[in-house]
Amino acid sequence: MGSTRARIAVDAMGGDFAPAEIVAGAIRARAELGVDILLVGDPEQIRASTPQLGNLDGIEIVPSEGTVEMHEEPLGALRRKPQASINVSMDLVKQKRADAVVSAGHSGAAMAAALLRLGRLKGIDRPAIGAVFPTVIAGKSVLILDVGANVDCRPKFLEQFAVMGTIYSRYVLGVESPQVGLLNIGEEPSKGNDLAVRAHQLLADNPFVPFRGNAEGRDVLTGDFDVVVCDGFAGNVLLKFAEAVGEAILQILREELPQGIRGKVGASILKPNLRRIKQRVDHAEHGGALLLGVAGIAVISHGSSHAPSVFNAIRLAKEAVDNQVLERIKTQYQKVAMPAVDGE
Repeated sequence: MGSTRARIAVDAMGGDFAPAEIVAGAIRARAELGVDILLVGDPEQIRASTPQLGNLDGIEIVPSEGTVEMHEEPLGALRRKPQASINVSMDLVKQKRADAVVSAGHSGAAMAAALLRLGRLKGIDRPAIGAVFPTVIAGKSVLILDVGANVDCRPKFLEQFAVMGTIYSRYVLGVESPQVGLLNIGEEPSKGNDLAVRAHQLLADNPFVPFRGNAEGRDVLTGDFDVVVCDGFAGNVLLKFAEAVGEAILQILREELPQGIRGKVGASILKPNLRRIKQRVDHAEHGGALLLGVAGIAVISHGSSHAPSVFNAIRLAKEAVDNQVLERIKTQYQKVAMPAVDGE
């Protein structure tokens, strides 16, 4: 690109609180992260969303027409609206005007637009959405994929998710020897449905995947696994449940802290601890999830994202660019001899 600064295309029209919260998060990201921002959307709405036009100094606005609504079928809507904000955002990456896309809009539309505009990486049948969860071990996280891109999966898809997850965990998250698990209802290889049993065999036979075995639901957040693979149906349920648990923990802490003077004194003493707890369990602190397997960097953020979540999604995109995640997956994946048999 001729610049060391990451250039992030942000879908300003996607999300429940677009464009105001998206723009606010993007403005903060430009100021604090040292990234160049391209806001994609209706210029009038974008400018009206900030009280001071000067806040947008240095941010490029790329016009688009319309957006894919949550109730719309993704492929049909993308074809009817070629200039929709998510289409234009993906085109910016394809044209190398941007390094990555961030969107809090329709996740199905974001994935479909990425596939149509950017295409799949060679050897990948289906892309996967990879989300990073906190664990009970401070400073350690677990990568879950897929968390929503593929409701129905074949065993070889899960194997490909495991390979991409291993590469991402090793080269981006910095885990020297990632421990990979398969989400299942029991530890034994024979447990689970047909998909789980057949996928277990593929993972066990793949020399590139450091497969530790099945991971039960209670194992996901223990820190024993660095990567957990599953189909998008189970993964999305897991993601939403984890988000709800984080919100419940924060609400319980608010309710249980003493009220009045005692509460104020106690809260001031505990403030650093409470801040760290929030950072570990609040899904807004993680920003979004990477769409792995497409020929470009795309971060899908929560539809209800406010400015802090948008900021963190842009931070995630910047980290993916800085760590050359796409190039690493391309290079490393081509070295992997996938043993899955056609039709698996």
